Amino acid sequence: MRSIWNGAISFGLVSIPIKLVNATENHSIHFRQIHLADGGRIRYRKVCELDEEEVAGGEIGKAYEDADGTMIPITDEDLAQLPLPTAKTIEIVAFVPADEIDPLQMDAAYYLSANGVPAAKPYTLLREALKRSNKVAVAKYALRGRERLGMLRVVDDVIAMHGLLWPDEIRAPEGVAPDSDVTVRDAELDLADALMDTLGEVDMDSLHDDYREAVEELIAAKASGEAVQPAESDDSGGGKVIDLIAALESSVRAAKKSRGEGDENEAENKGDMADVHPIKKTASGKTAQKKSTPKSTGTKKSTSSTSSPARKTAQKQKKTTAKSTSSSSASKSSSSGKKQTSSNARSTTKKKTAAPRKRASA
Repeated sequence: MRSIWNGAISFGLVSIPIKLVNATENHSIHFRQIHLADGGRIRYRKVCELDEEEVAGGEIGKAYEDADGTMIPITDEDLAQLPLPTAKTIEIVAFVPADEIDPLQMDAAYYLSANGVPAAKPYTLLREALKRSNKVAVAKYALRGRERLGMLRVVDDVIAMHGLLWPDEIRAPEGVAPDSDVTVRDAELDLADALMDTLGEVDMDSLHDDYREAVEELIAAKASGEAVQPAESDDSGGGKVIDLIAALESSVRAAKKSRGEGDENEAENKGDMADVHPIKKTASGKTAQKKSTPKSTGTKKSTSSTSSPARKTAQKQKKTTAKSTSSSSASKSSSSGKKQTSSNARSTTKKKTAAPRKRASA
């Protein structure tokens, strides 16, 4: 990594040559301004407001604007003559517990790299001292033309420095907090605690910028000439006044469902409820109703409860067999009766046809 500043850490009478390296990087997607009519890029030109002519960078200097609008020129030579002991030094002024540093003061982050072999021993000494003391170092340093405040701490095996805002640069939160007459009930706090426990912790490395990925996909689609599908709007109800208790309960249920805990809890809640069965008619025409039995989670049904349906099934099978036997015998008797009737009819017909024959022969 390329260093942006070279100097030394002043640790009492110990001097540690170091290089300052950026610990963070910006992954934001930057856009250019263009002319909508022809797509030409819009550029900013530095023009003097007196003669309205463009000025090159080498002809541009610094000046301080007074309250009445007067410009007071300040040169680099003027600034170089100022007594600035931290111009090339990170001067440690104190060691304090980390919780004494207000996170509101934290600014940019840097890595401090030992500059050369001779710096390795004092660098390691300061790093191990910070580790063992569980403290951070408060230091002053100068960067980009101004003196700044910093905090040194250990990250893995490297000394890192966080730029800090000066205490007078932190604004007081006046008029920001809600009215003091707002009260919160214990039930609401309990639900808030339950929601916090359900959401649990998160692996910080798993978090990523979804919006940046969407912008990259949009740019890739437009570059390839593909049609861009509009994203679905998410109406989460922000800014609406809702029932806080209901919202917390819904949030807890949603959080449990996202973690796969909702179905188990619902099954446990339903375990104490009884099953209701409709009334069915028996073979004798009487009505019988099954008793509603509560479900038991994780237990087997008793032997008596399983044998009762078996006996009813056996009785139904016997009745069905008896019905089929009687119907078959009835069908046989009816068929035999039909055969006998048809034979009697044939014999009667023969007798009637024989009588005229005898009269004719007489």
